[in-house]
Amino acid sequence: MDAPQRKRAFTFILITLTLDAMGIGLILPVMPDLIREVEGGTIGTAAIWGGILATTFAVMQFIFGPVLGSLSDRFGRRPVLLISLLVMSVDYLVMAVAGTMWLLFATRVIGGITAATMATANAFIADISKPEEKSANFGLVGAAFGLGFVLGPLMGGLLAELGTRAPFWAAAALATANMLLGVMVLPETVTDRIRRPFSWKRANPLGALLDLGRKERVGRLTFMFFLYQTAFFVYPAIWAYYAQERFDWGPRTIGLSLGLFGISLAIVQGWLIRYVLAWLGDRKTVLYGILFNAAAFLALAMVSSGTLALILTPLAALGAVVIPALQAMMSRAIPDNAQGGLQGLLTSAGALAMIVSPAVMSQVFWVATAESTPVYLPGAPFLVSMLLMVVCAVVFLGRKRMTPPVTDPPRARP
Repeated sequence: MDAPQRKRAFTFILITLTLDAMGIGLILPVMPDLIREVEGGTIGTAAIWGGILATTFAVMQFIFGPVLGSLSDRFGRRPVLLISLLVMSVDYLVMAVAGTMWLLFATRVIGGITAATMATANAFIADISKPEEKSANFGLVGAAFGLGFVLGPLMGGLLAELGTRAPFWAAAALATANMLLGVMVLPETVTDRIRRPFSWKRANPLGALLDLGRKERVGRLTFMFFLYQTAFFVYPAIWAYYAQERFDWGPRTIGLSLGLFGISLAIVQGWLIRYVLAWLGDRKTVLYGILFNAAAFLALAMVSSGTLALILTPLAALGAVVIPALQAMMSRAIPDNAQGGLQGLLTSAGALAMIVSPAVMSQVFWVATAESTPVYLPGAPFLVSMLLMVVCAVVFLGRKRMTPPVTDPPRARP
């Protein structure tokens, strides 16, 4: 792939992730109202149902992430990505007309199975990036996702004025447009040099963890990746419910706050991270991000002013340098023909965090806001996230040095 092709491919992946994040962010501001419209109940019970739906989606991602990553190592990034986008668009259409919680539950099952966009895109970035470029390029991936998370909630909050179903129609349109663009311009990066046979041992989460964790010595960083994502997922898991309960915000203000967070995320991961990495290096960048996030979570747990919360929300993104640095450290530690497997493993680790985080955070929120609670504290989930950051620091500081990668011999295409 020559330089112009590489640039076009990289640009397309960034556009793909931006649109993907927009599709996710569009629906967040209306989820509390949609669940109460379908099921009834209080905001606390809506948060429980929201946790169940998010957990279901994440369980499917956890199970099928390594499968799709391994399939992309065997058949290529292009077909896995395009099929995922096609099914995703249909999934949003079904959500737009769903009238029961069980149908919404079914859409989360299907959507979770096909949610390979991030893993496949990250493997694509690893394919076309030089080793010294990986931290910064993974940062741009996060920036693209952050930009989509700016536009998505803002649009979702505005579209909510047209009804709780309008954001789902918009998300379906975005996913369809994204798929059609991919059909026209997405190249393939998996060549016979790095292609490897599909293996069920590597295609299940536990097998992938044992294979890469033992052979490539990235197991400790994968565990830390899981802990960090569990803490960070407090935002999508609980923010809409927390903001409505604590500050009496509606969908428009919730969308604005998430948009401010996304803008900061895009700036940090698309621009600021390059300077932080040049100044601190990967290891110190990870430590800085952990400490900053711990302080931000503590502040959000205790804040009682909606205005102050709007100020803190974008500032909290300044710690979002951990994941790109971790991804680069792990990507450099494994051979080229295992990049899809690694990204599938990280997808499963992130999905496992999405299983744990909504379940834990929604229960903590429910207990901390119940009428019978001895201490009313809607920000309690953020205290849980702060403690997880402390554990992340302990795990990271206790890690072993990783050995240099050993590239497996090239295999001919079967």
